[in-house]
Amino acid sequence: MAKRKPDEPPKGAPAWQSTFADLMNLLLCFFVMLFSMSSVDAQKFELLAASFNQTFSIFSAGATAIGDGVLISNGVSQLNELDEYINSTGRDAEGDLVPENLETAAEMMEEAKLQESEEMAEKIEEALQEKNLEKEVDIEFTAQYVQLTLNGALLFDSGSVEIKEEAMPLMNQLGIILQRFSEGTIEIEGHTDNVPMSGAKYSNNDELSSGRALSVFYYLEENTTLDVGRIKHAGRGEYVPIADNSTEEGRAKNRRVEIKIYNALSSY
Repeated sequence: MAKRKPDEPPKGAPAWQSTFADLMNLLLCFFVMLFSMSSVDAQKFELLAASFNQTFSIFSAGATAIGDGVLISNGVSQLNELDEYINSTGRDAEGDLVPENLETAAEMMEEAKLQESEEMAEKIEEALQEKNLEKEVDIEFTAQYVQLTLNGALLFDSGSVEIKEEAMPLMNQLGIILQRFSEGTIEIEGHTDNVPMSGAKYSNNDELSSGRALSVFYYLEENTTLDVGRIKHAGRGEYVPIADNSTEEGRAKNRRVEIKIYNALSSY
């Protein structure tokens, strides 16, 4: 036997709810009218303002408005004084505390980050000196990171992206250093000179620099416990030279791999 489909309940709100809502609206209008006809006791209000000033420091010296000399009315007249009042409290528009001197605070933060990078650079340099590898790596630092620069000829043959066997001791030590000191992001960048590629596996310097950065990344992935999610790699080609490409010595300096280790205070 077929089952009967239940009847749908009547649509809309019950009748009593509509009557109750009308009653509440009428009561609200009535009390708003009474409030609009009432007057403010100035003496009582001054006492209230003084109480707020002592407890919450909302008003200054028992003033009767946000801005001195502005009388309480419907509240609209005080909007012009609101920004000035907020600034006088040492807070921003969201209510957060603002340092008295933003430039000083920024300088102090920058100095702290620079000191963090400098200490990291010193520790890395000491670790390389212990293995007699300090001449193989140039160390520089900024407030954001410590940069390790490796000569491309030390790591790769011309036109190749495979790390040389003789470069493995250096790569092993770099892996240990990165595991010990890196707390933030690590960036690996490959760079080349401006000599066009010819007769090699890679058709241009962009591909070659990307392949070399990727080879270093793969080495770290396979031989360290670093979180590869924090390691970035990129090929910069010939576009960021550090020396003159018109000389052989300059081109040799431009063929390089840079590893940037961002410090713990870095905003990167």
